[in-house]
Amino acid sequence: MDTVTVRWTANRQFVGWDPEGHAVVMDARPAYAGEGAGMRPLQVFLCGLAGCTGMDVISILEKKRQDVRGLEIAVEGVQREDEYPKIYVRVRLHFVVTGYGVSPAAVERAIQLSEEKYCSVGGMLGPQVRVETSFEVREAAPAGTPNVERRGAAGA
Repeated sequence: MDTVTVRWTANRQFVGWDPEGHAVVMDARPAYAGEGAGMRPLQVFLCGLAGCTGMDVISILEKKRQDVRGLEIAVEGVQREDEYPKIYVRVRLHFVVTGYGVSPAAVERAIQLSEEKYCSVGGMLGPQVRVETSFEVREAAPAGTPNVERRGAAGA
C-alpha cells in the first residue's frame, strides 16, 4: 500500500510528501487564488505518468541491451472545456532517447509495452482519454566532440 500526506499551507497551496520525506508543492495559478508557487495537481499527474512510463522504457531498453545515455519525455495534456471535472481528453508523450546505436524499433516496442502492459499511472486513464506517443532517437556524441545527432523517429 502506498501512502502520502498532503497539507494545506496557504491560499490554494498544498504540500504533499511520502513516508521517506520526498515532497512536492502544488499550487493554483494567481487567477484562481493561488500564487503559482508550485505545480498544479494535474501537472503533477503528468509528471507521474512520464516518470512511470520512463521507468518502464529504461528498464525494457536495458534488458534489450540498448546503450541509452539519456531520456527526456515532453508531456502535453489537453483538458475538456465544456464540463466538470476538467479531465484530460488527450495526452501526448514525446520521448527523446539519446544513446549509442539505439534501435528505433527497440524504443518503439519499449513504449508500446509500457503503454499496453506496465505503466500503472497510464493504466488509470479511462477510455475517454486518447494517449498519443511519438519518439526520436538521438545518437550521443563521443565525449569532447560537438553533438552530432542521428535521428530515427516514429509515432508509436
